[in-house]
This record gives sequence, structure tokens and C-alpha cells, in this order.
Amino acid sequence: MINDMTKGSPLKLILLFSVPLLIGNIFQQLYNLADIVIVGRTLGINALAAVGATSPLFFLIMFVVVGMTNGFAVITGQRFGAKDVDGVRRSVVVSIIIGTLFTIFFSIICASLMNPILGWMNVPDEIYHDAFWYIQIVIIGLIISCFYNLLASIVRALGDSKTPLYFLIFASVLNIFLALLFILKFHWGVPGSAIAVLVSQGVSAILCVFYIKKRFPILHLKKQDWIFKREERKEDLAFIWEHLRVGIPMAAQFSILGIGILIIQSVCNTFGANVIAAFTAALRIEQIATMPMISFGVALAAYVAQNYGAMNFSRIRQGVKKTSVINLVLSIVMALIMHFWGSDIVRIFLGNSNQEIIKIARSYLFISTMFYFFLGQIFIFRNALQGMGQTVIPLTASTAELLVRSFAAVYLAVKFSYFGIFYAGPIAWVSASVIVAAGYFIRIGKIIRKAHQKYKFQKNCPM
Repeated sequence: MINDMTKGSPLKLILLFSVPLLIGNIFQQLYNLADIVIVGRTLGINALAAVGATSPLFFLIMFVVVGMTNGFAVITGQRFGAKDVDGVRRSVVVSIIIGTLFTIFFSIICASLMNPILGWMNVPDEIYHDAFWYIQIVIIGLIISCFYNLLASIVRALGDSKTPLYFLIFASVLNIFLALLFILKFHWGVPGSAIAVLVSQGVSAILCVFYIKKRFPILHLKKQDWIFKREERKEDLAFIWEHLRVGIPMAAQFSILGIGILIIQSVCNTFGANVIAAFTAALRIEQIATMPMISFGVALAAYVAQNYGAMNFSRIRQGVKKTSVINLVLSIVMALIMHFWGSDIVRIFLGNSNQEIIKIARSYLFISTMFYFFLGQIFIFRNALQGMGQTVIPLTASTAELLVRSFAAVYLAVKFSYFGIFYAGPIAWVSASVIVAAGYFIRIGKIIRKAHQKYKFQKNCPM
């Protein structure tokens, strides 16, 4: 259902939008969690390490697609907030065309460079074969992931976070069933897990298409929406550039985050299969723990985009302020949970068979949870800036995060072995949070001051 977020209580709107999004994000993680649990329990530590060793590369590739599609959806949301129905449909068409072309090109490049990439990542010989085929299969089916994320981001841009959730839940359950079927019955090993992920995402995309066709008239594309007229060439190029201006920096920003994780994983890979397996399990647990923060950030991006299009700038500031308070509480709660019950949660993935791996994973969680507040603030301010179409500051923050994370990972690993790697992320979070926070307050202050000057003689000023 379409939801106009330019009216009503900001906190209520963001909360109602976030809850289904949070559930959806948790189920999204089930795609990889199913891989970790099923592979780790049925195929052994080496198979788990093979999936774990390529997981950062998996996330890097997915981050590029997700960043690009989310960037395109910002324009869609702004058009919806401005009540420009034709602009919404036109934005969807442009997003589909650019997204398809980019994903095909990106997939070809990644597939052709996979051998040198895995070599650079220091993937051990004993897990190289499984790691190679797992990530190659994911790349081959990347277009499937692109279409699902594009459709889901467009629907969310219209204020509906429930519809993508329903299909994601179904697909997540299907993924678990297929992974068990392909691994235990068909004996496809680690590649079977990757195939299960792609089939499940394909089902999600197909269900989204049918539901949109039935329930979202505003997204019913017309023939003229696909036609680019010569006399309107200048306007069409400007509209395409508007999408690229947001989509490309967001894809770059997400890829920078992925590269940072990739560098840490490459350093981690030098410490052997046990450390890789522990790091893999700990990262999956952390991804679940931080899902509420991510969900509030995504909800805020949709809220900000619509209100920015409607020029309700004071509502943007209200939404950010209230979301930041909620995020503070959430970061404390998540840190306490991970602090006291982290070891028990690790055993869900690894069982009780290897206490050394459990101890390593527990050490990582103990360190990282102390810095969840800073990570949460990154999600809040970064998404607010992106909702306003501002990409330079988030990209700058991501670049700084990459540099700090990479330096810390390499330098601290030399000084303190793999324990040093565990501090790289938290140090990077602190650095990036300072940049996006400063950027947001400067930007929103300028926007509101200009708006007040423009409307100071009007009684019905939207401010």
C-alpha cells in the first residue's frame, strides 16, 4: 500500500515503516545465514571457511547493486513527494534501463577477474575450489538480485515497506529448503548453496512484478514512458543524469564499504581456516544485531526523500532527531545482548565442537559491540543526506572509513595478530560518523535558512 510520508507524526511514520523493513532485513540475512548454518553443520569447517572467505566479496558485489538501485529510488521518492505521477513512472523506466545495462557489464567484469581477485584475497588452497564456484554462481545470477532490489527499493520509495517483506519471507523459507535439498539430496556441496540463493531471489522478483501489476496502479508503465523523443532529448538526458548523479555515488559509496570489509577479510585469511570460520560467524551475528539500525536508516531515507520533494524541510529535521534517540537506545540494547549472550549465539552456527573458534568469534563481538552507537549514527545521517539527494558527503565519509579501516586492519594485525583486525571496524565507524554528522547539520541548516528567506513573506510557509 502506498504511504504518503509528508503528513502525520514523523516518529510514527518512521516506526511503522521500519518494523516490516526490520523483519524483511532479518529474513534477507537468512539467505546467507542459511548458507553458514547448513554448510557449517553438514559440510564441515573447510566448507564454512570457503563461504566465509568469499562473503566480503559477495557483499561488495551486492553493495554495488543495492547502492545503485537505492540511489535511483531516491529520485522516484522525490517525484512521488512532489505529486508528479508521470515522473514516478518515468523514473522507474530509467532505473530499469540503467540498472540492467550496468549489472550485465559489472557481472562480466567480475566473472572475468575472479581468479586474480581470489588470489589477492589470500584464499587458502584447501578451500579455493569451493570459494571460486560459490562466488562465480552468485555473479552469474547477479541480474536476478538487481531486479529484486530495484523493485523493492521503488516500492519502499512510495512508502510501502510491507509488500517486499511478504515475498522475502517466502523466498527465505524457500532458500533454506532448497539449500538442504541441493546439499543433502543432490550432493552439490557449496555451489548448491549459491544456487539456492539465486533461485530464491528469482522467486522474490517474480512475485514483486505480479503484485505491483495488481496493486500499484501508479507503477503501471505505459508505452510512452519507454519512448525517448528527439525533441525532448535535452530533458530526457537531464532526467537520466539526475538518476546517475545519485545512483553512481551511492553505488561507489556502498562498494567502498564492501572493499573495506574485503581488505579485512584478506588479512584475516592469512590466519587460517579457524580464524576465517570464527570471523565469518561473528560477522553474521553482528549483521543481525545491527539490523534495527539499518532499518531505521532505510526508513529515514524514504521519509526524507518524500519530504524533500514536498519541501517540508522542518519535518526532515524532526525525523532525524527522533530517529537518533531511538538509535541510541537500540545500540545500547544490542550491545548488551551481544555482550552477555554472544557465545551462546555463536554456538548456533558452530555447535560445541570447536571451542577455539567460539572463543575467537566471542572476542570480536566483545570489542565491536562497544562501538555500535557510532555505527548507528552513520546509518542515520548518511541516509538522511542521501534522501535529500546529497551524495558527496556520504561518499567522502565512506572513503575515509575505507582508508582508516584498511590501515588499522593491516597495521594492527602486524602488532596484535588477528585480535588487531577486530578494532579496525570500530575505529572506522568513529571516523565516518563524525563526517556524516557534521555534513548533515551543515546541509540541513543551509536548506532551512534558504527556505525561510524564500518564504518569509508568505503566511503559509511550509517551514
